[in-house]
Amino acid sequence: MESYTIVIFLLSIAIGLYPLASKFKIPYPVLLLTAGIAVGFIPGFHRVSINPDVVFLIFLPPMLYDAAYNISFKDFRRNINTISLLAISLIFITTIGIAVLAYFLIPGMSWPLAFVLGAILSPPDAIAASGVTKGLGLPHRTSTILEGESLVNDASALVAFRFAVAAVAGNAFVLWKAGIMFLISLAGGLLVGWIVWALFAFINKKFRLNSLVMVSLNLVVPFVTYLFAESIHVSGVIAVVTVGLIIAQHKDKLSEETRIQSKSIWDIAIFILGGLIFVLIGLEFPQVLKNIPQEQVLPLIGCAFLIFLVALVIRMVTMFWHKYDTDGKIKALGKRQQAFAVKNELILQRLKKKKGHEKKIQRCNKHFERKMERFKEMESLSIKDCIVIGWSGMRGIVSLAAALSLPLLMADGSAFPQRNTIIFLTVVTVIFMLMVQGLGLPLLIKFLKKKNPEQQI
Repeated sequence: MESYTIVIFLLSIAIGLYPLASKFKIPYPVLLLTAGIAVGFIPGFHRVSINPDVVFLIFLPPMLYDAAYNISFKDFRRNINTISLLAISLIFITTIGIAVLAYFLIPGMSWPLAFVLGAILSPPDAIAASGVTKGLGLPHRTSTILEGESLVNDASALVAFRFAVAAVAGNAFVLWKAGIMFLISLAGGLLVGWIVWALFAFINKKFRLNSLVMVSLNLVVPFVTYLFAESIHVSGVIAVVTVGLIIAQHKDKLSEETRIQSKSIWDIAIFILGGLIFVLIGLEFPQVLKNIPQEQVLPLIGCAFLIFLVALVIRMVTMFWHKYDTDGKIKALGKRQQAFAVKNELILQRLKKKKGHEKKIQRCNKHFERKMERFKEMESLSIKDCIVIGWSGMRGIVSLAAALSLPLLMADGSAFPQRNTIIFLTVVTVIFMLMVQGLGLPLLIKFLKKKNPEQQI
């Protein structure tokens, strides 16, 4: 069976399973993954493989762009502290945790290889999160944090992954150099995203193209942005997210017809791409299984389950630590708020006793109002929010694509060590996460609602 025939067949499966997922209340990605594994054992389908370059270019940019375009920038900014903790700090903590476990559990696993595996399995996936949480009635803030985290964390994980692979190849790892490279990659991605937005806005304003051309241009934007950023060695992920957020902020400058058509086409494209990628993930399992000696299969599956547990525990602990830390900051800010209000009142009283200080009084009042707004934005997560966000960190296409992008050969011509083992562990861990967390999330939310029906979860 030819590759294009198989792809069409898989698309048909993905589309056909959606009514079943809706009817039986099964998370759509979980059902697609199961179908992909089953299809992978059918003779003839073993020849289909995922090219990591195709995943990084064809699947990742449009998914990130669509998520960034539809998220509220105001809500994103309001929750930036939680999002940055999950998308940056937690990525590196999880990488270290998985690396330590892999080093002591897996025979022949060196520290550099362990960090490669940790970096691969550290970032939760935007598509997995949205696919599983969709329709579960999550609070708006919880959804915003999960979506915002998934928009940013890929950049952190991919930078860590590249440095870990370089360390395996024999290049020395220097922490301060890695930090500088991460900041350059981040700043460069922001700049590229802004440049592409400026070009998009200029074309829209200068040429007044019809809606068909503007919709087509909007479809091309994430791919061009990603390629441009990666070609100059900065973060393509951050660049795509940046341009998506900015265009979303200025989408009122597009005609109504363009906005309606763009939404319809993007909805169809994301549905097709999201469905296909999870079938392909399942399809990889029989292929990687063949490359592992039979006596190592069960021990490695056990290791993958332990990796899943460690990643979940680290995420849960981080969420509750964040809640504890935020509660402390809110109490401290409350005291500062009272002290600031008293101080501001004393200043106003002194100014009112004097003449000609009306402008100073106005500036003082505005400064006080801005300060109070910042105090109000500090909002702690509830215990239920922490549980749901902690449980929702599923991995997906980025982890799989990173594992498959590992080089076959080292610079000296020798085989890349433990490559098949790392790919197998990645695929099995992703399957555990999607199955356990994906199937467990609706039950968890239902349980939390029963515990306190008056609080929305």
